[in-house]
Amino acid sequence: MTTTSRRAPSGERAARKRAAIVRAAQQQFLERGFGAGMDHIATEAGVSKVTVYNHFASKEELFTEVVTDALEQALGQTVYALHERLRTGDDLRDILTATARKWVEGIAQPEVLALRALITSEARRFPELGRAWRKQGPDRFAEPLAAALSARDDLDIPHMELAIIQFYALVLYPHIVHSAYGDRLDPQFTDDLITTGVDMFLRYYQRH
Repeated sequence: MTTTSRRAPSGERAARKRAAIVRAAQQQFLERGFGAGMDHIATEAGVSKVTVYNHFASKEELFTEVVTDALEQALGQTVYALHERLRTGDDLRDILTATARKWVEGIAQPEVLALRALITSEARRFPELGRAWRKQGPDRFAEPLAAALSARDDLDIPHMELAIIQFYALVLYPHIVHSAYGDRLDPQFTDDLITTGVDMFLRYYQRH
């Protein structure tokens, strides 16, 4: 049964079961890796294996939902806040700094980092998992950031996609890289990376 031909159960009771399946799947994936069995996930969720497959056609689809749910909890409010700050504020430095702080706070959560590590290990076999991470993570911020940066008369950014990646590299990626080695940057160092990274970015692209 494919995802296009399958109609997932609906209604309040089905929504509760779906949420229980996603919670159980996250726990099982983090404990056992992508090899976690659907039987174990069903048992942990308190439902039958048939119920799991009624909601999710495959383990890859379920894992994608786990990633989507985790990133929504970690970054959903940050995306909303970014849109609000861009709509009501005019100090771009403050907006970028506040957004970056919330990014790091969300991405640095142990379960989110663990899911990313699992995605990295499975990306060759299941590239769609990596695409799901990018879609629900960095890509959600790219469009509003690009629009805000393009609207600035005091900035000159000839290659917006490159600039967005450079911004991520300055304020976000160091934390992901260090976490891959089991390390975590202390709060003051984290804030220094963010504030100086924002300054470096704006200074580099300042129109002369």
